[in-house]
Amino acid sequence: MTSMVSLKNVVKRYKRGNQVVEVLHSLNLEIPSGEFLALMGPSGSGKTTLLNLIGGLDFPTEGEIPIGGERVDTLTGNRLSKWRARHVGFVFQFYNLMPMLSAERNVELPLLLTSLSAAERKRNVAAALEIVGLSERAHHKPGELSGGQQQRVSIARALVSDATLFVCDEPTGDLDRQTADEILSLLQLLSRDQGKTIIMVTHDPKAAEYADRQLHMDKGVLVDTVIRTAA
Repeated sequence: MTSMVSLKNVVKRYKRGNQVVEVLHSLNLEIPSGEFLALMGPSGSGKTTLLNLIGGLDFPTEGEIPIGGERVDTLTGNRLSKWRARHVGFVFQFYNLMPMLSAERNVELPLLLTSLSAAERKRNVAAALEIVGLSERAHHKPGELSGGQQQRVSIARALVSDATLFVCDEPTGDLDRQTADEILSLLQLLSRDQGKTIIMVTHDPKAAEYADRQLHMDKGVLVDTVIRTAA
């Protein structure tokens, strides 16, 4: 299977005052296309730092990060912004929706950076909302939606530009168990049926069970792997 994400001897250091802190230590990782990967570990272990590197929100101090054949660690400025807009869908714990915009307008936002016509944007938004089961709530604002529905809007926003890679930081951390399971089932479906590569940071062992593979981090090192067996 072709790798979507590769990390090759990736090191990340931060400077805090006069002290240099190494957060990630020579990480090597291959994530195949279409895999649903759960990244677990205690707070401060480097999970979110790793997620930010893969999403092009931060840069490694050392090492290489090829994603879909593109050396993301070498991209800067407008090239990096265009790469993120084209290839990465971000899903966060607290949704990051614009409260004064309807669901469909929130989903449309990434497309405003493209050359698509208004009619094309409308078709893409409708398709994304249908996939996440929110067609009938398209005109509702976030305050008129439940937490689970708001998270579905954020997933539709990630879907609308046909991103190949989903970067999810605690996507169910603010949801009750039943709603969380619905969101996780949706992510699982996107991986299995649409071939999306999904990387999810979570503290929830039950959430991690939805993934094809679980990686555990401790103090900036990948320490073990759990692979889900098909039922």
